[in-house]
Amino acid sequence: MKPVVILVCPQMCENVGMAARAMMNCGLDEMRLVNPRENHLDDKAVAASSGAERILQQAKVFSSTAEAVADLNLLYASTARRRNMVKTVETAQAAAHEIVEKAAQGVRSGILFGPERTGLHNDDVALADKIIEIPLNPEHCSLNLSQAVLLVSYEWYKTQVNVPEVQMVTNNGVLASKEKLYHFFDFLESKLKDCRAFQDDEKRPKMLINLHNIFLRGELTEQELNTLYGIVTYLSSH
Repeated sequence: MKPVVILVCPQMCENVGMAARAMMNCGLDEMRLVNPRENHLDDKAVAASSGAERILQQAKVFSSTAEAVADLNLLYASTARRRNMVKTVETAQAAAHEIVEKAAQGVRSGILFGPERTGLHNDDVALADKIIEIPLNPEHCSLNLSQAVLLVSYEWYKTQVNVPEVQMVTNNGVLASKEKLYHFFDFLESKLKDCRAFQDDEKRPKMLINLHNIFLRGELTEQELNTLYGIVTYLSSH
């Protein structure tokens, strides 16, 4: 069950369009608008959505925040201004995990975002169960509406995907085995036997270690290794 994104009194239709784009980037699809100043289906909004116009077309418009969130069970207010209220303040990451956990129990969640110039009003924040606060530079923590939507939505999306933090992209190439790398090291060493520095018994062990580390660190494919064979062969013959 996905969280609902509620934009309260958004001022510029382009920002609504960009918020829709951010939502679709992160797999969210339900947008609700409270008293938008401009038409969210304006050509400028559609253009700004960059292909996410379906979210704009399906967005529901309400006359009050209370009406927009009436069917939800858990409500967050995304704001940098706590408005001197006694509420639990969570990072977007913590809120995302909580939304997922609660969704498994049938709890419907929503996230409020305020207008570009002022942010959420006290009355809107008061409706929320908790506050989402994105830790930013305290000297300049103001975000564009779509930026705020993207940051919060992305934390939720991260809970839905399992992507390795680091991966080697070989473009269908096969990584060279250690055996093939060691054969290449022997080949390279044979070509360096006439090198003056390599003939120095004191320097040679360190040079070999450095060479091995260079090529082992590179995670070479078999094709790349064959290219190196060709280059070394060419250089050693000239």
